[in-house]
Amino acid sequence: MNVHSGDSSGHDYSHIERVRKMALLIGREEQADLFIVEMAALLHDTVDDKLVEPARAWQQLEQFFDSVQLAADKRAAITHILQYISFKGGKNAGKLRSLEGKVVQDADRLDALGAIGIARTFMYAGAFGDVMYDPDRAPRDLATADYRAQSTAINHFYEKLFTLKELMNTTRGRQLAEERTAYMEAFVDRFKQEWH
Repeated sequence: MNVHSGDSSGHDYSHIERVRKMALLIGREEQADLFIVEMAALLHDTVDDKLVEPARAWQQLEQFFDSVQLAADKRAAITHILQYISFKGGKNAGKLRSLEGKVVQDADRLDALGAIGIARTFMYAGAFGDVMYDPDRAPRDLATADYRAQSTAINHFYEKLFTLKELMNTTRGRQLAEERTAYMEAFVDRFKQEWH
């Protein structure tokens, strides 16, 4: 099950590997179950409905768990993380209960920030047909707007990315998110200067 091959939306295997490494780093500091952390990090985009057909993806995941004879408690822990890790316009807020899930969520969110986050934002916009910037198009309020509706790459910073630092679960996650968000804010300011 390789849902990441050929991806050009910023959800390729390099993203998965960065999330895995960051999740393990944070997981060690938080004394989380590193098996659950690593497995959830490796699998976190395999059932993401913006990348795959959900029903089929969940079926394939169950087949994978069966093929490796994963114990029921581990299967349940990983499944819970995969169900609730995604941002989804804030609709999953508060649903992720486990420490391991919070660790992986921080690692995934950190990969949406900083220099890598900037690059991934423009990859995603291009892959899904969003324009770079439209000064006449204001950022949406995701509390009322459809999170996946067309937008612009620059609006995505305001609609989601700049809010992530407030949503981090761990001390290390918050520290890194602050640094990476400051870098992105400087980039967006410079982008707008050059645009105008």
